[in-house]
Amino acid sequence: MSYRITLLPGDGIGPEVTEATLTILEATGISFDWVRHEKLGANAVEEYGTPLPDHVLESIRTTRIALKGPVTTPVGKGFKSVNVQLRQKLDLYANVRPCKNLPGIETPFKNVDLMIFRENTEGLYSGLESYDERHDIADSVARISKAGSKKIINFCFDYARTHDRDKVTVVHKANILKLTSGMFLKLAQERSLDYPELEFNDRIIDNMCMQLVVRPQEYNCIVTTNLFGDILSDLAAGLVGGLGVVAGANIGDEYAVFEAVHGSAPDIAGQNKANPTALLRSAEMMLRHLGEIKAADAVHDSLVEVYKEGKYLTGDQGGSATTTEFAEQVAVRVAEKV
Repeated sequence: MSYRITLLPGDGIGPEVTEATLTILEATGISFDWVRHEKLGANAVEEYGTPLPDHVLESIRTTRIALKGPVTTPVGKGFKSVNVQLRQKLDLYANVRPCKNLPGIETPFKNVDLMIFRENTEGLYSGLESYDERHDIADSVARISKAGSKKIINFCFDYARTHDRDKVTVVHKANILKLTSGMFLKLAQERSLDYPELEFNDRIIDNMCMQLVVRPQEYNCIVTTNLFGDILSDLAAGLVGGLGVVAGANIGDEYAVFEAVHGSAPDIAGQNKANPTALLRSAEMMLRHLGEIKAADAVHDSLVEVYKEGKYLTGDQGGSATTTEFAEQVAVRVAEKV
């Protein structure tokens, strides 16, 4: 069987970490038919007049699954984030971010194993902004729908049940945002009644941030709205070594995009020194999504072995290996396991 998958290498270090990841995926022995689209973001604007061309969206709608490298997003100006557009246009309502310690990475906390479930299409990222030039006032509307809230809450509880997780925490600001956050909290409380085997609690967003930098081991699955989830998922990544070593997935009822969540790092692009771990771990999630559990386990175990040995790590992890050398070492171990 061959899997037809849309491949979006991105820009900056994206093409390098993508090629490294493909080397490792090939070692699984699984056949992939990659539908490549090199132009995305700024380089797509130059050629197509838009950062997200229609043919890229159509490719994902056809293959139903994509693997995506980092894409540069202009700050404070320029085009709307490609990531946000993909999520909204394909209704990828569930952003799933696992944050778990890897051996060999020194962090303040051990035994961190968090799953962040972030609503991915609404909230302050709905794009409902206006500017009053007369009074120099800018407004953004945080749109929270009952339907959208239910989808991400259900996704989190279902994941917890089917993946042997034991606790769900809903994060909100219902003490102040009584209608939006209040509705989200109420829906989560109601849904929790259908999962009596799971411990359920809730935390106000500012308190949750404090909790995660004091006792992150006490938390397991966290579900929240878009902006809060964006902040918490990066915070949680910092607990285990940073964005360069955590996976990311955007999942809807019909399509799924697995991506590296770190930046495009143009300052080191083309130097064969980028760390492909984040995209590789995202590819592992993709394998599990496809039902290729043996291959996913081989990728996971091989990556853990390389980190535990510490001989072939890239510069960001204190090593001297190139992107290619790191990938080859993981690939050799994967081939032995499948």
